[in-house]
Amino acid sequence: MESNKMRVAVLYGGTSAERDVSLKSGRAVIAALESVNTDVIAIDVQHNWLEQLLDSQFDIAFLALHGRGGEDGTIQGLLDSLEIPYTGSGVLGSALAMDKLKTKQIWQTLGLPTPAYEIITPDSDPEVIWQQLSVPMMVKPVHEGSSIGLSKVEQLSELKEAIDKAAELDSQVMAEEWVTGREYTISILDGKALPVIGLETHHQFYDYEAKYLVNDTRYLLPCGLNQTEEEALQTLALEAFNAVGCRDWGRVDVMVDQEGKPQLLEVNTLPGMTDHSLVPMAAKAAGYSFAELILAIIDAAQKRYHNG
Repeated sequence: MESNKMRVAVLYGGTSAERDVSLKSGRAVIAALESVNTDVIAIDVQHNWLEQLLDSQFDIAFLALHGRGGEDGTIQGLLDSLEIPYTGSGVLGSALAMDKLKTKQIWQTLGLPTPAYEIITPDSDPEVIWQQLSVPMMVKPVHEGSSIGLSKVEQLSELKEAIDKAAELDSQVMAEEWVTGREYTISILDGKALPVIGLETHHQFYDYEAKYLVNDTRYLLPCGLNQTEEEALQTLALEAFNAVGCRDWGRVDVMVDQEGKPQLLEVNTLPGMTDHSLVPMAAKAAGYSFAELILAIIDAAQKRYHNG
């Protein structure tokens, strides 16, 4: 692909709880595209952005949005209706992957491994939830990303506070069985799984702070698994990614329990592109520079539009 003949609109920022991360991702993508002589239009999806989008002439929109409004099928539906090509998953894949509950239900239907869970409603009795799941458990808002609003619960007395914390962010809340083991993330690029990354943190889990704010999180690459185990995780991740209708690129998070069995956690359709981000790290291990990764994502989308 001849990048210097291309004009790309980078959509970033937005109004979700993940705006700060999206601003960092967008700026990194913009700088990378400019470094390879691509004509870039930066559009912060916050104020008067639609007019800017409609008035601009470009070949494709690169979505660097995170969270609701940008990662849940909303902007994808708008771009589809305007017949504007864009990178990443479409309306259905984006909406399903953003909904952790629907994603798990699809995986369960297909026999893919994922932790047991309970749906929490305003009428739910915390004691019943406590009895249904093994302890400890994770309480999470169904529609947030970047580990926002998650709580590890080890005592019944902590459960209501965890539910209230998640409910402040989302009308839908779920509790999920805690998986003791090792966490891995598998990046997907144009139908292929990139090298697996192992995650180690001093935090209780890989939360927002561990992802974006601290520098003591350990990223294991090579991940520490043998080739057969790593390939099995890559195959599972691709199957999980495709099951919810995702495309172009993304990331699948997995726990491997103490018996060595994988448990799928979630799919990220527009992962972070910051200096702490995992997809660029995996791509680098596969031989891509950051700019080459951005161009490969655009290329995957353009091939899709070209092939109809």
